Amino acid sequence: MTARQKTPHATGASLIWERPEPALRPAPGPLSRDRIVRAAIALADAEGLAAVSLRKIGASLDAGPMRLYGYLDTKEELLELMVDAVYGEMASAGPIPGDWREALRTIAHRTRRAAREHGWFIDLLGGRPHLGPNALAHLEASLAALSGAPGFEDIDAVMMAVGTVNAYVMGAIRAEANELRAEVASGMDQTEWQRASEAYIRRMIATGRFPTLAKVVEDATHPPADAAFDRGLDCVLDGIAARLSCGAAAGRGLRERR
Repeated sequence: MTARQKTPHATGASLIWERPEPALRPAPGPLSRDRIVRAAIALADAEGLAAVSLRKIGASLDAGPMRLYGYLDTKEELLELMVDAVYGEMASAGPIPGDWREALRTIAHRTRRAAREHGWFIDLLGGRPHLGPNALAHLEASLAALSGAPGFEDIDAVMMAVGTVNAYVMGAIRAEANELRAEVASGMDQTEWQRASEAYIRRMIATGRFPTLAKVVEDATHPPADAAFDRGLDCVLDGIAARLSCGAAAGRGLRERR
């Protein structure tokens, strides 16, 4: 057993989600996990995830960093709590409506909206599933919105559809987040950067080595970010619909042969 495996929070009973908070102490200032998390989110929203530290959070709450350790063991637990709070904001939008296409579209847009409001959120997604109560509620609602619908009688089909849409959304919003960071780093928005690079790109195209890229520059519509996101999402949903149709046709053929 490694040293990491021996730590108290390595066991299920000590996960942050099931660990009671310390008794309330009014002085020097009342604290709670919720206040700590809200302060951390405000800091991350304003200065980025790299700026989040227990020292800065404690200063904003008039509390020393060691006092914060009474409410959580590690910074990783704080990040988990922050992610779960954002999932809670997503859930506050209400039930996921409509048929499977509308449901998946709603899930996609809620995730994108959360990532736009909290630019750091995407950096904490994409690994193992988050286990906080709000994250689990979001996952349950996402799966339940499709479960039992025509073509989604099998839970594997539900997981495939939700997972495929989530993969597209994470890729799309990560690209959007990287573009925003590039704007901050370079001092140029996308249009200004394209103008600065245009002469070079046209010289390269003029060599004749990049005929398809030339079509992109000359003929592609280059829709704005919102429209591009929805177009890509439509492609994903159309692919899921085609897969469902193939499965339904195969099922009909099997019944006819019997």
